[in-house]
Amino acid sequence: MPFIPPRIAPPTRQLSLLETLRAARRNVLEIIPGLSYVQPMVSGRLGSRWHMVQDPGALRRIFLDNAANYPKSEVMLRMLRPAVGDSLFTSEGDAWRWQRRTVAPVFAPRNVAALAPVMTATAERTAQRLARSAARPGMVTEMVSEMFTATFEVICDVALSGREHFDAKLYGQAIIRYMATVGRASVLDFLQVPNWMPRPGAVLGRGSVRTMHAMVARAIEERRRSVSVRGAGGATRATDDLLDHMLKAEDAETGRRMTPEELLHNMQFFIVGGHETTALTLSWALLLLAGDPEVQEQARAEARAALGDAPAGAEHIALTPHVGRVIEETMRLYPPVGLLARNVLRPDLLAGRRIMPKDTLFLPIFALHRHRMWWDDPDTFDPGNFAPEKVAARDRYVYLPFGAGPRVCVGANFAMMQAHIILATLLARFRFAPGDGPPPVPTMSMTVRPEGGVRLSVTPL
Repeated sequence: MPFIPPRIAPPTRQLSLLETLRAARRNVLEIIPGLSYVQPMVSGRLGSRWHMVQDPGALRRIFLDNAANYPKSEVMLRMLRPAVGDSLFTSEGDAWRWQRRTVAPVFAPRNVAALAPVMTATAERTAQRLARSAARPGMVTEMVSEMFTATFEVICDVALSGREHFDAKLYGQAIIRYMATVGRASVLDFLQVPNWMPRPGAVLGRGSVRTMHAMVARAIEERRRSVSVRGAGGATRATDDLLDHMLKAEDAETGRRMTPEELLHNMQFFIVGGHETTALTLSWALLLLAGDPEVQEQARAEARAALGDAPAGAEHIALTPHVGRVIEETMRLYPPVGLLARNVLRPDLLAGRRIMPKDTLFLPIFALHRHRMWWDDPDTFDPGNFAPEKVAARDRYVYLPFGAGPRVCVGANFAMMQAHIILATLLARFRFAPGDGPPPVPTMSMTVRPEGGVRLSVTPL
């Protein structure tokens, strides 16, 4: 019997301003109307005109063909800038272009592949932790915290060659605090009050920003000092990490390098984004596999055949395609970011509908990935959706876990390699089954999280 994973009930009517605000603060996914799952485009008005776009041709125009006309919304930027400033993720125009040219070589395939051994070592440590936990009778393991630990280890090792400047628990608490304050919509946003008016959440979140920035800044300063020592004949590392690459990176066209503030903000974004979204994908994947023993057994058999008792490495990715399809299907059902927003600069036509300046576009990736027009049995967990023949027959713009066009996520290959190595290693060692309590509901403030965590029974093979 097909497995229908946890979902939310979308509203069946347009919400009022007050209802929208309450829903946005509780769970952003609740503002996506039910029509967005069955129609290519839905429009309405909350003060100004808004449109939710699920049409692949219109999405191609927004992300690629006319991308300059659709910058990120000021509400999204207000939520992100306190933490990541005018980094690659939040900048626009020339400021974005030079940063993209500078950062893209850092994530070149050869550099990402060189980081695989770090991911392999982390996968092994994660398996050992789970084995110790599973040894206790009747133990149920909360997988979100386990996966956050694993991916934080990876990002610290590949970005900073260690965690001596980071208190993982304190940094993680700061991220959660940030999401609960700065990262939530304010009534002032919906009333279109100018951004210079302080939002209550921004005030409450200042401490979390200071905590995160202080740790990253300390790591950067220590690295600059160690580089000076190495230049004077001190010890060197075998391979460069992300921070080494970022310190040396320069724009190929202008020779410009990042200022200390730009480096801080970009490293902050890579550290937060590089571990949180992957941890959530792994947590959702394990929940889905626990609910579908048949798919889990297929993925396990593949992983066991490729790995035996060894942890996965980059060389095993091609040997475990079903594990990769599980990850992709997980991001279809639970995309890391379930809703994006864009401003409109000039009039345009999307899916036959006139779009005007000052309209707001919502891109509900969560609804797009479960849309009745684009997917068969869209609420069912089915990794077969990503068999090569199905991918080839499907429009590129109905599956957008990493965005698309010139602003497609620069770290997508890094994220996929990390998730694949960890998941394959765990499947080859353990069997996962549902734990106690009801299944978690997907909730979103900035990312799509399983409310209450993912509690699973873990059995060593």
